[in-house]
Amino acid sequence: MASVLVQVMCLLFAGQVVPTPIAPTPIDQDLSESERTNIFVYESCNRSVVNVTTRVVTRGIFGVYGEAEGMGSGIVWDKKGHILTNFHVIADATDIIVTLYDGSNYEADVVGVDPNSDTAVLRILAPPEKLFPIRLGDSSRLRVGLEVFAIGNPFGLDRTMTKGIISSLNRTVRSPNDRLIKGVIQTDAAVNPGNSGGPLLDRHGRMIGMTTAIKARVGQSSGIAFAIPVNTIKRVVPQLLRFGRVVRGDLGILAVYEVPEGLLVWQLEPGGAAERAGIRGPTVIRRGPYLYIDRSTADIIVAIDGMPVKTFEELISHAESKRPGEVVVLTVVRNGQRINVPVTLHEARQ
Repeated sequence: MASVLVQVMCLLFAGQVVPTPIAPTPIDQDLSESERTNIFVYESCNRSVVNVTTRVVTRGIFGVYGEAEGMGSGIVWDKKGHILTNFHVIADATDIIVTLYDGSNYEADVVGVDPNSDTAVLRILAPPEKLFPIRLGDSSRLRVGLEVFAIGNPFGLDRTMTKGIISSLNRTVRSPNDRLIKGVIQTDAAVNPGNSGGPLLDRHGRMIGMTTAIKARVGQSSGIAFAIPVNTIKRVVPQLLRFGRVVRGDLGILAVYEVPEGLLVWQLEPGGAAERAGIRGPTVIRRGPYLYIDRSTADIIVAIDGMPVKTFEELISHAESKRPGEVVVLTVVRNGQRINVPVTLHEARQ
């Protein structure tokens, strides 16, 4: 004991700061590493999640004849009061109320919407000290099998956290408003009505996506849910804040498969930019009552504008950084040969 005191006194006289050791509480000592991670994610992120309540009034020639309420989740984007949520959560809403972590309510205005990514930005006039912006991660580094956490307001139960893994990447799904969303994250974290617009988080408490459409016949969690990658959101939100909408180039490639060589084209938009440029997908062969898909005829994209691509997100993010009418060059492997195919981008449909 004396030797410890001598060492501490020597450090103090040497001008060094001696940190005071903090003994773990009895409850902390009983926690597993997994439980510590769960608690850290929730405690560091739950105040960044808000409840979004909407009211839709239907009017006719004789006045109001219908009224409906909806509910979803949202994410604090910055200290200026910008709130991120899904487009389908606030579509056609007459009134929007945002409820913060402390129960305070604020009327929200719509700053901008992007149906293509099911993204919307709202604004509330709340004091900056009440706003806790979410930390952003990097969805290009995701892998199937990574643990993820979803926080939202399922069935109005505010700031509920669920846990799962990334089940797949680069999905193409339709939102509840029948919009096609590309490059989507699939997860088995429990997501229910009311979760839409909440964050999907990694174990460091960083947002890697925003939860969106639920793939279930009757709307309940069925082990399959989707999230818009945060890198897509990073591209979309600045344009929504500046212009209120997003103007982007579109390749017209709906789905690919990642193969060792690159990206095998699986589905093209009929009449889209890639199809018009001559990009090829698989061939569908009918033999009697059966259909067979010959993937050997599909192009394999290995680069765009000379930059190698290994993920669908890399491909579409480069295309969406361009304006409609600009030309990108896809390098594809076709019949064992590399060829360059110029593609004139179309404007992505709203």
